[in-house]
Amino acid sequence: MLNTQKIIHKGLGSYRLSNAQVELVVTLDVGPRVIHFGFVGGENEFAQFLDTSGGPTSGEWRMLGGHRFWHSPEANPRTYEPDNSPLRLEEHPDFARVIQPTESTTGLQKEIDLRLWPDAAHVRLTHRLRNHNLWPIELAPWALSVMAPGGTAILPLPPHAPWAPGSLLPTNQLTLWSYTDLSDPRWTLGRQFILARQDPGVAEFQKLGVRTPEGWAAYANGGRLFVKAVAHDAHATYPDFNSPLEVFISGDFLELETLGPLTRLEPGATVEHVEDWFLFRDVAQPRDEAEVEKYVLPRVKSVKP
Repeated sequence: MLNTQKIIHKGLGSYRLSNAQVELVVTLDVGPRVIHFGFVGGENEFAQFLDTSGGPTSGEWRMLGGHRFWHSPEANPRTYEPDNSPLRLEEHPDFARVIQPTESTTGLQKEIDLRLWPDAAHVRLTHRLRNHNLWPIELAPWALSVMAPGGTAILPLPPHAPWAPGSLLPTNQLTLWSYTDLSDPRWTLGRQFILARQDPGVAEFQKLGVRTPEGWAAYANGGRLFVKAVAHDAHATYPDFNSPLEVFISGDFLELETLGPLTRLEPGATVEHVEDWFLFRDVAQPRDEAEVEKYVLPRVKSVKP
């Protein structure tokens, strides 16, 4: 059974959706942000940095945590348009929609549709960008989940195949930023997976992007496994040297990021990016590829076709 209610969450007007298994909270005073997602009465899978001292109308972008919605490629100040204004909430029969006011500096408007399955730990988020300018914009929708500290992210690599006479051209790539250090022990680069560990004792930033058709990423933390699944378009061009999946690590959190294809968004047009979230109990935190195959992959295969 699905339950919905308006609540105050850490001082912010918010909207809670829940069933017998999981609950999520989306802020209404600011955002759009899904500030909480987890098992009912359990830990938040997301990191929160809620400081409302500036008020909902504060003019600076704030790292509130949770799951947020941006547009790529990243640029400052365009990407960091403050999301501190109240949202409009629409309640539909099987989903809720939150709508942000049009961004004053970009002319773009963000919406997120949230559909919670009545009897499963499964949420579908449809992220939508609408262009209110009189000119087209090239962009890509970008969904960022700020995960709670202490966990391990799992990024699938493209299918591996041994050398053969016809294997002459490259088939995939990793994208590195200027501050990416592959010798950092928080990385484990394997044959089938990349593991990225969040360590509260290490403050240096790390980031990596993957061109992969696998269409999922996961985060294991505290005996739980968070999985997000997305569609992958093999013929599309993605931002950041074709990276539909990215991970960013800091000393306070880890961001699990998915991106849609680069799109020429015409005036009045919209583009959507859909993520499906799944949450599992009693999953060990993997230390290597063998443990990913043992603990993580069976859960992913149970929800991915």
